[in-house]
Amino acid sequence: MLSRVAESIYWMSRQVERAENHARFLEVTLHMILDQPENMVDPWEPLVRVTGDNEWYEEHYATIDAHSVVTFLAFDLNYHSSMLTCLRAARENAKSVRESLSTEVFEELNDFYHFVNDSTAAQLTDPTAEFFDQVRKHALMWTGIIDSTMTHDLRWHFLNVGRLLERADKTSRILDVKYFNLLPRLEDVGTVVDELQWSELLAAISGFEAYRREHQVISVKKVIEFFLFHPEFPRSIRSCVAGADWSLRQIEKTSCTHTLRDAPKQVAALRHRLAHTSVKEVIAGGMHEFIDMIQVELNAASASLHQDYFNSPVNA
Repeated sequence: MLSRVAESIYWMSRQVERAENHARFLEVTLHMILDQPENMVDPWEPLVRVTGDNEWYEEHYATIDAHSVVTFLAFDLNYHSSMLTCLRAARENAKSVRESLSTEVFEELNDFYHFVNDSTAAQLTDPTAEFFDQVRKHALMWTGIIDSTMTHDLRWHFLNVGRLLERADKTSRILDVKYFNLLPRLEDVGTVVDELQWSELLAAISGFEAYRREHQVISVKKVIEFFLFHPEFPRSIRSCVAGADWSLRQIEKTSCTHTLRDAPKQVAALRHRLAHTSVKEVIAGGMHEFIDMIQVELNAASASLHQDYFNSPVNA
């Protein structure tokens, strides 16, 4: 398998996953502002912080408000990680490796891109949660088509590594930023407002129903544990890292190398750390510090992956 093909498939997958996550964050925030009291913390500034591109935003936008943040995350073609930019880049990557994809995978991605592109003008005028819900459903459809129409060979494993590393990164970011924003005032602890906001955070990763099947009440520690350490929920960080670890091991087996490369070793080490850390240890040592460690290790694994398999520097 050519390294160029593997790299295009990997980034195609990461770019679609990134677009889906931005849609999730915007959909949940638009729902939240309809339900929360007017005096609650502004929900838009944390979404800018989630990207890590605060400086870029400040250079291009005068204020942090609903219109500006929706434009930034969803439709700004000058921003390298907006939803529309990611889908455009993903489609270009898909075109370059079309012979490696099923017809259904390519057609769904093409339809996905056009759906967002054709809706841009209307959504800039009046963004709706329903639109971002449709974006999320397009992404879920694309993922389902990939898993049911592509052979689970090297191509699929590179695709899987891309989407899971991106998903783990975005799950860690939304938890990190929202955790401090949602820490309730003393008078709000245990109230409907408190439960609503933590429920919305779970909704951002489609985890509300899965969480409530295991827990009777919304508990901050239990929500953190669900985000970080749930072994089976597909959007928890531990589950994402475990899936990426499995695919990298399958890639290594196929490659028939005698020495384990850096990226598989780094992802395996992170998987081990997540499996042997408790939520009590995370809170005692600092939530931000723990999540920062996760992001540093994910970035290091991504950089090593490019050196190990693509022979190129990280390009996004």
